[in-house]
Amino acid sequence: MTTGNVMTDSDIRFYFSILLSRLPHILGISIVVAGIALTIAYLMPTVYGASAKILVEPPQIPAEMAKPTVQTHPLEQLQIIQQEITRRENLLELAERLDIFGDAAARLSEGEIVENLRARTEFALVPADTQGATIFSVSFQAREPELSARVVNELVSIILEKNMDMRASKAGDTLEFFDKEVARLARELEAHDEAVLEFRNANINALPDSVEFRRNQLSNLQERMLLLEREESSLRVRRTNLVRIFETTGQVTSNGPVSLEQEMLRDLKRSLSEQLSIFSEDSPKIVALRARIVGLQDEVQKSQSAHKSDGVMSDLDLQLSDIDERLAFIEREKTSITKNLGDLARTIEATPQNETTLNGLERHRANIQAQYTNAVAKLAEASTGEQIEIRAKAGRFTLVEPATPPESRVSPNRKRIAGMGVAMGIFLAMGAVIALELMNRTVRRPTDLGDILEEPLLGTVPYIWTPGEQQRRQLHLSVSLTAAICALMAIAATIHHFREPLAATFENIIESLDSSRLM
Repeated sequence: MTTGNVMTDSDIRFYFSILLSRLPHILGISIVVAGIALTIAYLMPTVYGASAKILVEPPQIPAEMAKPTVQTHPLEQLQIIQQEITRRENLLELAERLDIFGDAAARLSEGEIVENLRARTEFALVPADTQGATIFSVSFQAREPELSARVVNELVSIILEKNMDMRASKAGDTLEFFDKEVARLARELEAHDEAVLEFRNANINALPDSVEFRRNQLSNLQERMLLLEREESSLRVRRTNLVRIFETTGQVTSNGPVSLEQEMLRDLKRSLSEQLSIFSEDSPKIVALRARIVGLQDEVQKSQSAHKSDGVMSDLDLQLSDIDERLAFIEREKTSITKNLGDLARTIEATPQNETTLNGLERHRANIQAQYTNAVAKLAEASTGEQIEIRAKAGRFTLVEPATPPESRVSPNRKRIAGMGVAMGIFLAMGAVIALELMNRTVRRPTDLGDILEEPLLGTVPYIWTPGEQQRRQLHLSVSLTAAICALMAIAATIHHFREPLAATFENIIESLDSSRLM
């Protein structure tokens, strides 16, 4: 009996007896499951995997001296090339050229072929012992070692070729881009220079660089105008005085030769002024002098009239003519200066707007010039980078270890499959035994009966096996084990004898479940 949850010796013997009684079930289930696992491991097709290693070489020319055009990281380059290689049309062409699937290609669609090849091809980064070195591997799985190595070497050739093409293409595209950019900017700069020149020619008299000169010119013209106005005023006053003097005295001041009558007239006038200081106006002497002066004035006027009628200009006419010509010249000069002053005022007024426009054009030209200079520098770098790529002096892919036919298989791992099958068989067998015991409600020990009767038992009488029963039990166990062993041996012999058709059938089953598993 048990007290509480404490397990006694009788309980241990009871469970051990159950284990012995269920041993045939345990062995049978374990052997069946292990046999199935062994059969699967035995029938699974052998797969070989070949691999090659590619080294990414660092640039042979230091980046400080000449930068390569292609700055893509090696891992990114590998990913780009991987995507290019695993494109649908490329994989189909590869499968057809290398005859990877053989006769099975007729049973597969193009999509299944592509997915199968993608699943069997692997690109991986390999940890390098040397710091800074980048190595990646390319591997492929196939049924035959030679086919696996041949496919890997073909993939490596494609990778190396595409790497060179990609670098050369990028370098060429970069050079072509900057070449076109320099040409475009040169045309744009030339057109802008023409626009600036056209604007300067159209506004040549209103440009900011000559505004100080025009302001000085305006000031000089204003001073010149003031002087001309003063001279004009002086000439007009002089002309008026000449006319008034002539009307009053009948003569004008002249620096040229005078006639006798004019000389006598001046003398008489001088004498009159002297006599007036001595005599009065009513003096007969004064009256006589005045009469003589009037007579001489009439003679002088008559003489001048006679000279005019004879075509000879008088002194007054000469002086008035000079003054009129000077006044006419001053008038023309003032008109010209007024026009120039207006033009200068308009150009000076338009100068700020022209300066703003010109500064905008110059800034735009400076921007284009900076872009052009930068593009020319980039063009030189692109040309150097192209030469580096052409001569293979930049970072490139190099085959370190080509693929060779592998000697050992990649899969299946038969030992692992067998071990897992045995472990799973034992686990299933123990689970089945536990389930059978949990469902068995019969009374098999005294504690079960005490639990039903809820009364303590006075004693128990054990079951005593007779010699005949023991012999029959041992015989039954021996026959069962012998039959199981014979059956297993027969099954193993059958599987070994019919391995090829069974393997083909097994492969067809796997292919029907997953076409990517076809090798």
